[in-house]
Amino acid sequence: MNREYPKQPLVGVGGVVIHRQRVLLIKRGTEPLKNQWSIPGGLIELGEHLEDGVRRELKEETCLDVEPLEVIAVFDRVLRNTGPAGGWSLKGRGRVRYHYVIIDYACRLKGGKLAPASDVLDARWVRRQDLPQYNLTEMASFVVGKAFRFFSSRRPRPSASTPSFLT
Repeated sequence: MNREYPKQPLVGVGGVVIHRQRVLLIKRGTEPLKNQWSIPGGLIELGEHLEDGVRRELKEETCLDVEPLEVIAVFDRVLRNTGPAGGWSLKGRGRVRYHYVIIDYACRLKGGKLAPASDVLDARWVRRQDLPQYNLTEMASFVVGKAFRFFSSRRPRPSASTPSFLT
């Protein structure tokens, strides 16, 4: 399957993990968006369920185990050639170089020790107020903001020791 100049859109998943008021970001090691900070994720494999793909991709890229909770965004990313130099753009009329349909999930951290792996140059937990220095794409910023709102609106799960009249 060709990622560059594909014959049809490719399906990808991303996992937005919020833990202790920080979001998990990775620095991409391959195109598109090479050397840019983003949400971890990748392509679904043939026969793989979306949630399983999220778990696998985050494990491969960050060494973390996650639980996908809810789809928070579905969008397409179409990158086109801008000219003979081989550059690309989100806008324009050039030949389609990359075309992804991406499904992003809000995810809960289950375990593991954060370490960049696979095609990732770096991986970090980032405080919300520090996000601007990571130059996320407009869509990644939107999705991260949506994930923060998702987690802040969730009621904490009661523990086994919580009396039922408090839940």
